[in-house]
Amino acid sequence: MATSSGLPPEQQFAQVLAALGTMQGNQDRQAKHQATEFLEQFQKSPEAWTFGHAVLQSESIGVEAKLFAASTLKGKITYDLHQLPRESLFSLRDSLISLLVHYRTGARPIRTQLCVCLAGLSLQMLEWRDVIDLVVQALGTDAQSSVVLLEFLTVLPEEVMEGRKITLSEDELSHRTQELLTDNASRVLQLLVQYAQVTGIDKPTPALITCLNSWLREINCADVVKTPLVDSVFHALRADTAFDEAVDCACTMFRETREVDESMEVIEALYPRLIALKPKVAEAVEAEDIDVYKGITRLFAEAGEAWVVLIARMPAQFRPLVEVIEDCARKDTGRDVISLTFNFWYDLKNYLVLEHYMEARIHYADLFSRLVDIMIAHLQYPNGGSEDLFEGDREHEEKFREFRHAMGDVLKDCCEVIGSADCLTKAFEIVKAWMENYSKQSPEDRAKCHNWQKLEAPLFSLRAMGRMVPAEEEVILPQIMSLLIQLPEHEKVRFAATLVLGRYTEWTAKHPEYLEPQMNYIINGFQHGSKDVAQAAAMALKFFCQDCGKLLVGMITQLHEFYERVAPNLPLSSLYEITDGVAHVVASQPLEKVYDALMLFCSPIANRLMAKANAASDNDNDKKCKLADEIQLLTIFVQVVHPHVPKGQENPMIRFWQSIVPVLSTILDGFVDFLPICEQVGRFFRSMLISYRTAMLPLLPEVALKLTTSFEKSHQGIFLWVSGTVIREFGDEEFTDEATRNSICQFLEAQCLSMFRLLNNTPAKDIPDVIEDFFRFLADGIMFHPAKIIMSSLLQPIIEASLAALDLQQTEPLLSVLQFLRDLLAYGREDPPNSSYQDYRKTPIEVRNAVQAVAASMGLRITQRILSGLMYSFPSDCVTDSSGVLLELVELCPLQMIEWIKSTLELLPPGSVSPAEAQKFLKGIEAAAINKDWNKIRYTLRDFTAWYRRKNVTPRSQLTGIAGTEGPKFRFGG
Repeated sequence: MATSSGLPPEQQFAQVLAALGTMQGNQDRQAKHQATEFLEQFQKSPEAWTFGHAVLQSESIGVEAKLFAASTLKGKITYDLHQLPRESLFSLRDSLISLLVHYRTGARPIRTQLCVCLAGLSLQMLEWRDVIDLVVQALGTDAQSSVVLLEFLTVLPEEVMEGRKITLSEDELSHRTQELLTDNASRVLQLLVQYAQVTGIDKPTPALITCLNSWLREINCADVVKTPLVDSVFHALRADTAFDEAVDCACTMFRETREVDESMEVIEALYPRLIALKPKVAEAVEAEDIDVYKGITRLFAEAGEAWVVLIARMPAQFRPLVEVIEDCARKDTGRDVISLTFNFWYDLKNYLVLEHYMEARIHYADLFSRLVDIMIAHLQYPNGGSEDLFEGDREHEEKFREFRHAMGDVLKDCCEVIGSADCLTKAFEIVKAWMENYSKQSPEDRAKCHNWQKLEAPLFSLRAMGRMVPAEEEVILPQIMSLLIQLPEHEKVRFAATLVLGRYTEWTAKHPEYLEPQMNYIINGFQHGSKDVAQAAAMALKFFCQDCGKLLVGMITQLHEFYERVAPNLPLSSLYEITDGVAHVVASQPLEKVYDALMLFCSPIANRLMAKANAASDNDNDKKCKLADEIQLLTIFVQVVHPHVPKGQENPMIRFWQSIVPVLSTILDGFVDFLPICEQVGRFFRSMLISYRTAMLPLLPEVALKLTTSFEKSHQGIFLWVSGTVIREFGDEEFTDEATRNSICQFLEAQCLSMFRLLNNTPAKDIPDVIEDFFRFLADGIMFHPAKIIMSSLLQPIIEASLAALDLQQTEPLLSVLQFLRDLLAYGREDPPNSSYQDYRKTPIEVRNAVQAVAASMGLRITQRILSGLMYSFPSDCVTDSSGVLLELVELCPLQMIEWIKSTLELLPPGSVSPAEAQKFLKGIEAAAINKDWNKIRYTLRDFTAWYRRKNVTPRSQLTGIAGTEGPKFRFGG
């Protein structure tokens, strides 16, 4: 569609109405896309002001067009107020008030937009002082006008709090907030009281309650409770018409009284009114009204959270509130509201465990004891005859699983308050009673395992509470452990019991007499036939080997036989679990036996790797993926098996892995174009570097060469990621000699040259992951070898590569580039930016001069690229680091930086920023730079670029940056 520019107003408006018709009609997607683009551009034009008023004043145009017109005016006031002469703002204000009066009985969405328009204008129109008085005077005090007034008063605080959409300075915004909100708080409270008295204190409207809620940040609750408004709120909580709004409002009042010592008068007024609502819990449950049940539970729970310190200080007075919250949790048979109470129990527990609140802990002990029963009851799976207890509703099943783990956290809280022994005893008694009843059943009934849900729930609770039970517990756990391995054979029961055993392995390590029967129970689980039980057994075995490894060192041969027998049939995740477990047993071996133990487990894996590598063809991705998965098994051994080796003694792990590295290198050479294998071999190398650190020196030349040649061939970022680990582990002068450090620098240079050659032929936008890994690698390089990078010929192409990479729009790659630039520019200051730079306490003058020279020569381009990204394309998470780079430039080149920013603004599209706005922004930066107020610079940059982006950039915008800032394509001649 054509743009509106240059057309008479009648034709322009006709085009807009036609585009709206297209959007609402049945036209094809392309036509709607064109209409949307046209409307977005039109809304930014000066003609949109006239259009908005004309449509809203028309009696013949439909509601949809009027709503669009009101929305357009809202956007114009937020972003385009500079298009109007300042003296015309008074007529704009009067026009908006007239429209608001006109639409006081019209469509509510239009009225709401007009209220937002007027509130937005009042925020920016600094010369308008009597905002509320003028609006009250214009609207009048009749019933219909009062509703409109309440709506305006409701949106006013919201618009002021969102003041960063506009270009007011921090000081102006703070001053205007004071004028509009703080100074008017008592006036608004008076208006709300008048409205409540006219409509009836016992008949509160949603509009009244919502407006009060909106102003509670400004109106002191102590003033509210002295008026009839507090009664209106609690009347609404007993009725249907404004119940939800009243819940929100009351919860806001509770939150505003968190400073309990300062709010006792308010709390004393609210608390009896709140407790009087207790019968509504039973009423909501009986009526099966979930919405009211949720609202009333939220009310009590949030009051409990806000006043939790008083609940701990004054247990006798506040026990009724805790009892109501407990009641809400107990009656929640559908698990609809119980999660609303979880934060309260956690907060209360944090106070009760303190010695100062011992009396309160005793006072509430019975409540927490009952809470254990409530949680265990809610843990039960639903009853059902079919195998699928959730009847195919996977969302319900996932929600139930989440609830179970959250309820497990509450059980941990209970353990801290009343002691783990009492909580375990409760669960154990339920299990014991179930087993006693089970033993009385006929063989046929026992085979069916009826009501297994009532057995599984306390088992889950035992698992959930495991972390809270001391390993020295001698009373209840021996009874539980003896009973667990005697439970009936049911898939869910065995699954739960197996996981319980896995949770208490630290206890078993101190009670070795229970080890063998528990291990037998777990190992038998691999033969159960259930995938879930096998996975639980794998997890439990891992924990057994981790915590009881020293007890199992003599069983290494049996474990290996078991491992070789079950490994081929396990799903991958379970295979990794048991591999981790047996690796811990290998790590527990005496140092002189570690080599043989590694050989026992890892040599068969290496042999299988070579066999699979020979069998895998280039076209068989499935076999190549399985080969990659197998490599992870060796990585697990590397990550786990790294016992301490005395200095000067041969490292048996390194001696063994020297025989394995050539195997993996050969595999990598054969499949260097297959990413999963590259990643797994890379992770293996990286794990070796982290586990064995400088002991890796004998293997370093071979590993470093493989990393450089593999990156040169494959261009996969994984090899740069591992290369960063090489630099970190061999970067500390205390443990690395000069010759090794020089070799590392040569290694760093080789990887950089490969990257530069890649960028010669490949745009950065096509390799975002490699860009990220490269600049993370450089960040490690400049941390440990800053002078050698900064003073080398690498610096210029590195800067050029960073500028090319700033065209990206993905968060993590951009962050890696921005953070590297911050680190680099920081070396232009006297104090080095990191403590690992130990060559000198101050940055050498030649390093500082080199960085300052780069800042002076490249600063304009860096500034343009970063400002362009902030205004158009950078994700929000990049704002902080983008500002950080610009702050470093301001500190290094303050005068030039102002000129660089000014020249960048001159490249912006005409009309996107007015001269006055640009000048205001530049003056703010300049003043802050003179005063070295870095935070002020950061805020000014953030506010201006965010405002520009909201004003000028839409999701469908074709522009991704400022024209003229892109710079030449990356070129490297080395």
